[in-house]
Amino acid sequence: MAYETFSLDVDADGIALVTIDLPGQSMNVWNETLMREFAAFVDDFCSNDAIKGAVITSGKTSGFLAGADLRMLGGQKASSMREAFENSFALNATLRKFETSGHPAKKLERGEATAKPIAAAINGLALGGGLELCLACHYRVCSDNPKIQLGLPEVQVGLLPGGGGTQRLPRLAGLQNAAMIATQGKPVDPQSAKAQGFVDELAPADEIVSKAKAWVKANPKSAQPWDRKGFKFPGGAGAMDPRAVQFFIGANAMAQKQTQHNYPAVESILSCLYEGSIVPIDTALRIESKYFTKLIASPQAKNMIRTLFINKQAAEKGEQRPKDVPAQSLKKVGVLGAGMMGAGIAYVSAKGGMNVVLLDREMAYAEKGKAYSQGIVEKGVAKGKVSKDKGEELLSRITPTTDYDDLKDVDMIIEAVFEDPQIKAEVIRKTEAVIGNDVIFASNTSTLPITGLAKNSERPDQFIGIHFFSPVDKMPLVEIIPGEKSGDRALAIALDYVKLIKKTPIVVKDTRGFYTNRVVPPYLNEAMLMVKEGVKPAIIENAAKSLGMPVGPLALVDETSLELGKRVMESTKKELGDDYKPTGVEDLLAVMVDKLGRLGRKSGGGFYDYPEDGKKRLWPGVAEYFPEAPQQPSLADAKDRILYAQLIPAAHCFAEGIVPDPQSADLGAIFGWGFAPWTGGPMSHIDTIGMDAFVRKAESLAQKYGERFNPPAKFREMAEKKETLYTAA
Repeated sequence: MAYETFSLDVDADGIALVTIDLPGQSMNVWNETLMREFAAFVDDFCSNDAIKGAVITSGKTSGFLAGADLRMLGGQKASSMREAFENSFALNATLRKFETSGHPAKKLERGEATAKPIAAAINGLALGGGLELCLACHYRVCSDNPKIQLGLPEVQVGLLPGGGGTQRLPRLAGLQNAAMIATQGKPVDPQSAKAQGFVDELAPADEIVSKAKAWVKANPKSAQPWDRKGFKFPGGAGAMDPRAVQFFIGANAMAQKQTQHNYPAVESILSCLYEGSIVPIDTALRIESKYFTKLIASPQAKNMIRTLFINKQAAEKGEQRPKDVPAQSLKKVGVLGAGMMGAGIAYVSAKGGMNVVLLDREMAYAEKGKAYSQGIVEKGVAKGKVSKDKGEELLSRITPTTDYDDLKDVDMIIEAVFEDPQIKAEVIRKTEAVIGNDVIFASNTSTLPITGLAKNSERPDQFIGIHFFSPVDKMPLVEIIPGEKSGDRALAIALDYVKLIKKTPIVVKDTRGFYTNRVVPPYLNEAMLMVKEGVKPAIIENAAKSLGMPVGPLALVDETSLELGKRVMESTKKELGDDYKPTGVEDLLAVMVDKLGRLGRKSGGGFYDYPEDGKKRLWPGVAEYFPEAPQQPSLADAKDRILYAQLIPAAHCFAEGIVPDPQSADLGAIFGWGFAPWTGGPMSHIDTIGMDAFVRKAESLAQKYGERFNPPAKFREMAEKKETLYTAA
């Protein structure tokens, strides 16, 4: 039988070499075709006496198998929970039949039957369902390459390993190792996998198939350890084993501390480990599928899959790129300004393979900008993440200069000078005097409208905004901002550049602050207003953390600096004049910055103290200037206020067309300021809450705290029509 997704070659010894190689795809995944064809092969494998054993490998240089196609999972529909369970159990059933050669477990345990031997020859990354296929093999030979990743990342999209990962991994590596891998979603390298017991042998890449075949040939009668009489989990398991009891007590407590009860998948994984360790493997696999079915049907998993995988990949592949603009090879970029932002942009550009001309007004500044890249490279070399030669090669691509003539042969310009319209106007004129006529000029500005800056350009159709986030080398989001006169070519090349530096782009409307800086300041201001009202800072920070924010808003204010917040506020007031609407925190910033000199982390103190031992603490002196109120809000009330302080401005940005679609709003929130990933983003979360419930809650908060919490009229209309954001989009 010919297969579309893998080739089958049975040698003279009767050993079937199955080489998975999905046509037209850069990476192997479990899609519907592979699952159907592999199940058919398993049927043949079990019944065909001419096949004595099997070796599974990959025909892709990119890896072994990356898991399930999340588009398939995200789009699954079932008419009943029973049907949904059967869909979820399909891969488990196939892999269980494969490892037993179709024999009942009791016959294997009693020695009345044996399974045909199966070995995996792992030539690249094996994640999720890819690793689960390997775990269902009786022997695993992995290429001895430290860059190969082996893991179960499903928890990162709100799921659990659904192909036996929560059952076979603990039976090979022990409960603790399995819990670490499955609940954190972090992969391990082959050496670690071998040490933990779920890889049996390491070998050079060109020897793994022959070694796997040799093992199959030498072990004609095989069975999994858990199908043999007397099997015990490494390190103990079950409801009565003291080691396992102690582990589960600690694991549950630690997991909930880390997740703040926001990730049901983590709890489900631990339940699978506990319940599965008490029962036989066949029952355990059905338990796993039961929990998987519940998760895949939940709004959380659907939201996370859609935003963190499907929409993220679409954005990174250039979904919003004008299709009729030919791709341009970007080999050399000019970066204007070697401060913190420019230095970071120079680094990611060089890392993306481009040569960089890093220009500043003094050579000392330009060289300091390059030194930033050198510091990152040296840390990478020290940690073994990059070779010394690769690091030196990257640094050789960055040329510091003060001479505008050095920009004459660049393919693109990225301006990152001080956030002052006059300074930017000057560098635009000087740069355009030397660069080629077709060079795209991108301005990295966080607040200034691109259309206004483009008035200083002689070619506004080639002028566009690219807003990076700090620190550039770590923050994954980039906002692309076309001005009124920006052409399709400017947008296309800006997106091509972002693809080279491996960032996630969203295209947003040209307005002051764009998207993220229209949402983050109101969120941070709300936290500061709460301080002014006498809410304990610990309640504010804990509310944000329990929502799943990476840091509390007061800590974020300190990181970005209170001084910067005050300066931006004053600049906005000056520009808007009589149209400026006070935020209510002007006096707080004046006290903190002007009176106390508490500028944030950079000055050693803001809302937090930053002692020399490195462990920051909330500053107790804040109550002296902003006395604590006698009645404090509950954690639930504080969470609502912190959450809706982000949802409302994000909703207004969508309603006003600043972000064109809900997926851009969700991506921008999660990857721009760290909005709780478990929600799938603010628009996904509003859909989950329900538009009517969202509007009613917002109106309630507006009555209590002020009109800033009023929802957009568009959302009220959608609530009346019972519309959802993603369905409407």
